[in-house]
Amino acid sequence: MIESIYIARHGFRLNWVTTNWESPTGLPKDAPLTAFGVAQARELANYFSSLDEDQRPTLIFSSPYYRCLQTSQPSAQALGLPIYVEHGISEWYSPVVPNTGLHPRPASASALKAYISEIDSDAWSSIYYPTRKGENVDQIHERAHSVLSDLISEVESRFPNHKRVLLVSHAATVIALARDLAGDRELPLRVGCCTLSEFSKKVGGAGSGSWEVKKLAEAEFLTGGVQRDWGFEDIQIADGKVIEDPGIPGSESEVDEPVGSMLRATSSVASNL
Repeated sequence: MIESIYIARHGFRLNWVTTNWESPTGLPKDAPLTAFGVAQARELANYFSSLDEDQRPTLIFSSPYYRCLQTSQPSAQALGLPIYVEHGISEWYSPVVPNTGLHPRPASASALKAYISEIDSDAWSSIYYPTRKGENVDQIHERAHSVLSDLISEVESRFPNHKRVLLVSHAATVIALARDLAGDRELPLRVGCCTLSEFSKKVGGAGSGSWEVKKLAEAEFLTGGVQRDWGFEDIQIADGKVIEDPGIPGSESEVDEPVGSMLRATSSVASNL
């Protein structure tokens, strides 16, 4: 039974300080961390190592984007844990401009293991895939709710002895996840690079809002403090809608699948047999 959920944002990104960078994975928009961002990730790992053993995460789930995997890696090494790749906690993209293609989608865990050896691609397969067509603000919150519902259920079923989970994700996704756990979709929250939030399960609680907030985007363990913080108030709005983003050139003919919960899709197929 999960008792605690930690949520961290990735470290400082290289594309924020230079336009001269290459994606290690070859995926568009998949920037690595700066040296400073790597140092932040190590400080996060040192923080977890400083906790009593009964407070440390025992499962690590990361977005498949390289910056999140890089952020997860020092904690995985320090705690002696594998990294489980979960597409459900991937980056948030606003809706694509019509007829410009789709947003990028990172590779599978087995392919990403070539870059991050701590990835375990056998014990976990992604249970949710966001649409590559992008999401509005309501949809990223709905995704967070669905992912948490499925993830908690699946972890408690498959890993019943694990009580503390770490999720490593992106600013918008971190905020949506935190709001769902707290049961407050309007919760004011800005998250900096490598900041950490912590939630504890309420006695008898179930579902959204059944978690007590212990930390919200805290950075006391980071030498540089809060860096490059972001909140939903920073998004661009026009006519009451999020500004659309162009898709990736050359992706116009690609198919947007799979999408949504893989657990519910499997359940639906089984029920029709």
